[in-house]
Amino acid sequence: MWYVYLLECADGTLYTGIAVDTERRLRCHNAGRGARYTRTRLPVKLIGCKAVSGHAEALRQERRLKTWTPQHKRGWFLH
Repeated sequence: MWYVYLLECADGTLYTGIAVDTERRLRCHNAGRGARYTRTRLPVKLIGCKAVSGHAEALRQERRLKTWTPQHKRGWFLH
């Protein structure tokens, strides 16, 4: 199972990513071994995640979400 997840960085910005294990990925981000974007914006917290059907679908959804406004992203993950 793949997941699309949304993180809130310490500076208030959002980061969207994909992972098989979101808790493990969150630990990686907070240890400074995640995405380059989050390394300078620690700590990060998980806002939400949604299961998708596979890796390809996760990539498609991530790409789509990255074009959305922060408010729209939060709304999608919180509903």
